[in-house]
Amino acid sequence: MKEISPRRIIIGDVHGYYQGLMILLKEIAPTSEDQVYFLGDLIDRGPQSAQVVNFVKENNYPCLLGNHEQMLLSVMGNNLNSNQALQAWLYSGGQATVTSYQAAKIPQDHLDWFANLPTYIDLGDVWLTHAGVDPYKAVSEQSAEELCWIRDEFHSMELPYFTDKLIIVGHTITFTLPGVEAGQLAQGEGWLDIDTGAYHPRSGWLTGLDITNNVVYQANVFKNCVRTLPLEKAVTRISPKEIKVSRRHKQRSY
Repeated sequence: MKEISPRRIIIGDVHGYYQGLMILLKEIAPTSEDQVYFLGDLIDRGPQSAQVVNFVKENNYPCLLGNHEQMLLSVMGNNLNSNQALQAWLYSGGQATVTSYQAAKIPQDHLDWFANLPTYIDLGDVWLTHAGVDPYKAVSEQSAEELCWIRDEFHSMELPYFTDKLIIVGHTITFTLPGVEAGQLAQGEGWLDIDTGAYHPRSGWLTGLDITNNVVYQANVFKNCVRTLPLEKAVTRISPKEIKVSRRHKQRSY
């Protein structure tokens, strides 16, 4: 089947793995006509957050606000006075981000760039956001908190949120969802999750999705290897019932 171009390519949560991102993009080989989008969480956990941010920013790639960028902005907005917010961010991988910047100082132009990241991008037939949506609220009512952080309420939707758009998200590592193997994408009612857990030792896979041609590109940040799969071979379908059962189990366990 002949490839359609230009392509729309969506990159999942990079989490500071610059070298892995470079390997992935070499495999994807985007042209100047292709559109490349990032779902947020460029930073934290991995060793080269500053390099990832600089690369995405300097290339003017559209990028969403992720919960990790939101945490950083919250900390900086409090001028580091909120010890609780600071410790939460550092515990969630923020220390690696601080270390990646020379003199441990995040430049103001990077902070300004983070502050202006959108919480969603509407591509017509595809709708990008970092975490998902509150299924009970209109788009105009969705807050950054919901679009950057939501999990179970979104994944367990019994009907698609949009009738004419696929929602593509990151945020939740796919293998944490019921029945999904490490490296696999997860699909539910009207949504597709492509965060395959690049930073996690159980996975290491960073995913790029060519949604125009339904092709999945992946680079393993630990093994420095790549693979390319048709979307139908790379995705696991999940029913809302499975999510709800899994959620009840977690609630009983803790």
